[in-house]
Amino acid sequence: MALIHRRKIIADRWRLAPDDSAVPNSGAVIVSLARWRREAEMLRNRRAAIGVRLAAGDPVQALAADLQTLDLIAIEFDAFTEGRGYSQARLLRERLGYGGELRAVGDVSRDRIAFMERCGFDSFELRAGENPHAIIEYFDQISVRLQPAVDRRPYAAYQRGWREHASHGRPA
Repeated sequence: MALIHRRKIIADRWRLAPDDSAVPNSGAVIVSLARWRREAEMLRNRRAAIGVRLAAGDPVQALAADLQTLDLIAIEFDAFTEGRGYSQARLLRERLGYGGELRAVGDVSRDRIAFMERCGFDSFELRAGENPHAIIEYFDQISVRLQPAVDRRPYAAYQRGWREHASHGRPA
């Protein structure tokens, strides 16, 4: 699968470690939230990058104490109609202050990639068959933003001359 990170196509250095297999001693590894909860101490002691994969509906607050330890958080979108990942991303970025790589995985397509980026994702594991070069063009397809978001780009009310709120571009 193709990977876009910060609007560039890159090779994926991360490997998913299924719950029923051993975690390699080296290399960047992503584990499930359930595995992280069971084996966090051992995983923290690895001398390699570690990430956690959240399913739709997994509580992001479960990672609050570990955010400085995690290099990556991957959030699953298992269907086009699944929207909880957007909320999970915003909670991680805005409320919990997560600054590491935030990756959208699963049903990631060009139709939603700009919205995902606005919610805080900076990495996108594209579904099979998606052309990453064509996807990159879609980041800038939205010219008018109707609400404030993690990316802090001006939105419609601000662009119409409303005074900007100091912290988030919201009208005063």
